[in-house]
Amino acid sequence: MTSPDDSSHDSSAPREPDQGTAGQRGQGAADQGTADQGSEYADRVYRSVGGIVGGVLLLAIGAWLGIDAVIRGEGRTPWVALAGLLLAVPLVVAFTIRPAVYAGADRLRVRNPFRTITLPWASVEAVRAGYSSEVLAGGAKYQLWAIPVSLRQRKRATRRQARAATEDPFRRTSVQAATDADDERRAQADRTIDELRSLAETNATREGAQGAPEVRWAFEVIAPAVAGAVLLAVVLALT
Repeated sequence: MTSPDDSSHDSSAPREPDQGTAGQRGQGAADQGTADQGSEYADRVYRSVGGIVGGVLLLAIGAWLGIDAVIRGEGRTPWVALAGLLLAVPLVVAFTIRPAVYAGADRLRVRNPFRTITLPWASVEAVRAGYSSEVLAGGAKYQLWAIPVSLRQRKRATRRQARAATEDPFRRTSVQAATDADDERRAQADRTIDELRSLAETNATREGAQGAPEVRWAFEVIAPAVAGAVLLAVVLALT
């Protein structure tokens, strides 16, 4: 015998969909889509590892010599050391640690020693690497200090490509594998320039990628360097 309460939960009766669960799933899908979109358009950062390492070493050596001169120096030596550090440290940071290239969905931001250039992708006319890496935008040319061109790497890449062509004269390797291998054998600067060129071509039509180039001077680097130069000149002139 079945009770009325049991009949109300008959498994044969159609069940209503769980609206709360569906809503949670929809919210989860939206969150996942937002996360994927955010990761897809996150900035790519390009920097020179060799430049950063060299800059850190120069700063360490300069700090060691400068502090030693301030502590043990006599006469005008401590003042000359302080003025020299005030002049040299910003310049070392500017030319070694500061340079960077940020490539986002809407714009390319180039941070050079004394300037920061913001270039919407629509304004980028060309990205190329000859003896140096550079971008053309708004009728002007801007150097990419963070992407140095190494002629030695190019020569090594050319030799590797020639050796690979000799080892596989009949193209027994698949086309895709050969293309990937050729890309890996290219110089790092050339691969990076190709990535930036592809981003410029892909994102130039985006609504947020429109606009004109903007240039901002790095006064946070220029001001202390000028102050150090003036102080050094005054110290040398007075003694």
